[in-house]
Amino acid sequence: MMVRSGNPAVRLGTLMSVAALILLGAGGAGWPQTSPPSLGLREQGPQAAPPPSTPASSAPPERDENPGLINEMGKLFDKLPSILPPIKSPGEAINDLSRLAKPSTMVSGRVACPASSNGAPDCKQAADQLCQSKGYKEGKGVNADSAEKCSAKVLIPGRQRKPDDCRTDTFVTSALCQN
Repeated sequence: MMVRSGNPAVRLGTLMSVAALILLGAGGAGWPQTSPPSLGLREQGPQAAPPPSTPASSAPPERDENPGLINEMGKLFDKLPSILPPIKSPGEAINDLSRLAKPSTMVSGRVACPASSNGAPDCKQAADQLCQSKGYKEGKGVNADSAEKCSAKVLIPGRQRKPDDCRTDTFVTSALCQN
């Protein structure tokens, strides 16, 4: 049956009737749960019939595991301890906090970062030098600056610039220092 009408109220009433019939036809029964997709796994061979229950046993027959949402959430909670990191004792937690809460001071200056073995600037060493010059033990570089330093040869008019005429120097200009 198909009702077509230009009146929106008639269409809405028809839709409401169809929805009511669908709900009444369900008769209060819930939607059946289907098993989750098999993810490409298939059983091989013929299905074996379950063994018949003995009449002397008064225990109800065992049911297959229900693959519903609650069951899946239960499986997740069973796996949770292996996923989460171990819980620290109060003493370990306090030690971690004290390590993080060391007093530190910001200092300013300008110390050149020496070249490391791979050619990159080693600014950790420069931050330590900057902090040690202010009376602290070690530091961590916060701000850095770089500048190109060239030989006087590049100022000669008409001379072609060569790759080794200039180099880039990096400097730590401020550091966070700790005792």
